[in-house]
Amino acid sequence: METLTDLELVDEVRGGNRQAFTELMRRHQKKIYWAARRMLGTHADADDIVQETFLKAFMNLGEFRGDAGFFTWIYRIAINLSLNALRKRHLIDYLQESELARKVFPAREDPQKDLEAKELEAFVVKAVATLPDKQRAVFVMRYYEELTYEEIAYVLKTSVGGLKANYFHALRKVQEFLRHATES
Repeated sequence: METLTDLELVDEVRGGNRQAFTELMRRHQKKIYWAARRMLGTHADADDIVQETFLKAFMNLGEFRGDAGFFTWIYRIAINLSLNALRKRHLIDYLQESELARKVFPAREDPQKDLEAKELEAFVVKAVATLPDKQRAVFVMRYYEELTYEEIAYVLKTSVGGLKANYFHALRKVQEFLRHATES
């Protein structure tokens, strides 16, 4: 089954082959998990989103038209479920261990610079956590996941122009937060 494409596997599932869906899950589970983990911050929440995503995908496979790839379709489901989870949660503990900050500010050999980088990392985590849900999603997908605006537009069902504006405002807010935090 590994030689079949995602679309061929979808056709197999529609024909009654449940093993084909297991193969689709195996192929994409890890990426869906990490997308949810970056959005929600915890293993338990991300694990729940993965289960919900694949259950929803299986139940709605008849609605999958194949306009985009299967992964893009389930990724959109996962992001929407993650955004819904964020809306329900009043206190967000976002990116407990910031991979984003480590990517931006790699560790230094100098202990003083290393300490400064860790402090800056904490500020980045706080800055991203203060963003409105949609801006946070766009920022994470664009900056961290390195998705194109077109891919993000498909996932969030919005226009590329609106996404660019959201990303610009999110980036400006993160920069402003960091500027204020480092001046104190």
